Amino acid sequence: MDFASPAPVPAPVTTIAWRLAHIIVSCLGYRVGWHFGGQEVDSQTFAYAGSADEALEQLDEMYGRWNAGVRELSDTDLENPPAVGPEHFPMEGIVLHVNRELIHHGAEISLLRDLYRWQDGAVLHRI
Repeated sequence: MDFASPAPVPAPVTTIAWRLAHIIVSCLGYRVGWHFGGQEVDSQTFAYAGSADEALEQLDEMYGRWNAGVRELSDTDLENPPAVGPEHFPMEGIVLHVNRELIHHGAEISLLRDLYRWQDGAVLHRI
C-alpha cells in the first residue's frame, strides 16, 4: 500500500486493492490489535495480499476478529475509553467510527468495481 506525506495534490484516485488494504490494516487491523488482544498490525510490515482472492480472505479474517471482539463488549466497555491503545474516547465511538469507515470504503470499492466493469465494455442493465 503506497503512502506519501504530504499527500500529492491532486491526490490520485486509489485502486480497489488500495482501499481493501486500507480497510484490512488501518480500519480493522490496528483496532483488533489494540482493543481485542490480537497481534499488533504495522502498515509498514503487513503482508499485503497479492491477489483479489487473498485480499478478500484477509478482509474476512480481520472483520471476523473485529466482529467477535465487538460482540464480547459489555455496556460498561462500550461507555468507557479502552484500557489500551491510543484512542481515548468511549469504545462506542470507536465502534461507530470503524463501522462508518467500512460502509464508506466498501461503497467506494463497489462503485470502482462498477466503473471498471463499464470501462471494459460490460453490458449494464438499467433498473
